[in-house]
Amino acid sequence: MKLLGYWRSSAAYRVRIALNIKGVDVEHQSIHLVKAGGEQHQADYAALNPQELVPTLIEGDDELALSQSLAIIEYLDEVYPEPPLLPHDVKDKAIVRAMALAIACEIHPLNNLRVLQYLSGPAGLDEAAKSAWYHHWIHSGFSALETQLATYAGRYCFGDTVTLADLCLIPQVYNAKRFNVALSAYPHIERIYDNCLQLDAFIQASPEQQADAS
Repeated sequence: MKLLGYWRSSAAYRVRIALNIKGVDVEHQSIHLVKAGGEQHQADYAALNPQELVPTLIEGDDELALSQSLAIIEYLDEVYPEPPLLPHDVKDKAIVRAMALAIACEIHPLNNLRVLQYLSGPAGLDEAAKSAWYHHWIHSGFSALETQLATYAGRYCFGDTVTLADLCLIPQVYNAKRFNVALSAYPHIERIYDNCLQLDAFIQASPEQQADAS
């Protein structure tokens, strides 16, 4: 099994956490998102992942090339069911998925690298305007999530067990901190972030621990 990703990619970060939790050995291959115009746009990678995004999980002799981090994580959760990343109860499972998707589908895409590159490129925004865009969407998403966490969180996003929601939240908080977003209005999010970063699976998946970190 091989994971093609990039050290600072939030989506790849999520999958690294999942692999660590599951104890799955995987070969990591760096796809540099900036160097040479972005290696994700090269023909050989685009043939594996037509969206030209990371990560891509390769299993076997290219018999499976799976994109989209949440699809990869749920695949891993089914193939390696222990420990589970989703609750057993169908209603609880839906709640966790909703929190995960609120991050992965509502917050992250608006602040992803290709969007920020477009804002500072074709859209002509200066750094201050680009930063304001980033901060706006983080606050919008985190405000809603903080309200949900007030109902469902324990030590982690859903009670006291790590779930898919935590795998999405921690990389998003990491990025928010990179862009100097003030998080004091989100005590549940800050507490969960601190708790997760005490776990080896999260520590070893962190961007600075990756071989391609630069």
